[in-house]
Amino acid sequence: MSKEAERFMSSSESPALDHRIVKALAHPLRQNILTILNERVASPSEISEELDERLGNVSYHVRTLLDLGCIELVSTTPRRGAVEHHYRAVMKPFFSKDDWAQMPASTRRSAHDSALKGIVKDVVATAEANGFDAPEDVVASITGDLDAKGRADLAKLLQGTREKADKIFADSAKRLAGKEGAIASQVALIGFAQAEAPAKKSTKKPAAKKKASSRKAA
Repeated sequence: MSKEAERFMSSSESPALDHRIVKALAHPLRQNILTILNERVASPSEISEELDERLGNVSYHVRTLLDLGCIELVSTTPRRGAVEHHYRAVMKPFFSKDDWAQMPASTRRSAHDSALKGIVKDVVATAEANGFDAPEDVVASITGDLDAKGRADLAKLLQGTREKADKIFADSAKRLAGKEGAIASQVALIGFAQAEAPAKKSTKKPAAKKKASSRKAA
């Protein structure tokens, strides 16, 4: 956990924020694990294989999420003399606008970095598999200048869309319970202030300095 997050958690200035959220998002691997366990029930071994991470690291962060109350044990399965534990999430990998605003910048940055990498990976994999062919697929990009009110309105729109999308996924999961016909789907929402493009360096060579004349005036 970053020093900024540790200072934040020891402060009494933001008592409304559940500190479990800060701990859960303070490590990118925990973010990935929590995302997977929101999608389905899985064991540390299965998560380790999917994320290509060492089982010991995954197991450690799974235990941390369990201790924080972010996930729960669903079942156990005997495996070659050992017991494999299967978990599911009881906390979403995203949080309310107010909680998000109270988090340390380092934690928000880490969460964004992890999410963006996952989105890029999924988009590239889908494109390489000739995805985005279905008429229901939506791919669009809108750029332009916004004032402060426009930024706030856009954030409110995306937040509301995310909540509606989450409900659509939840309703579909109920209808699909124990049935076939599931269509693996994903929604990625990104609204951000674009970084300014770095100034281009001039390719012109600086003009050579003229040598001072050694001739004395008459």
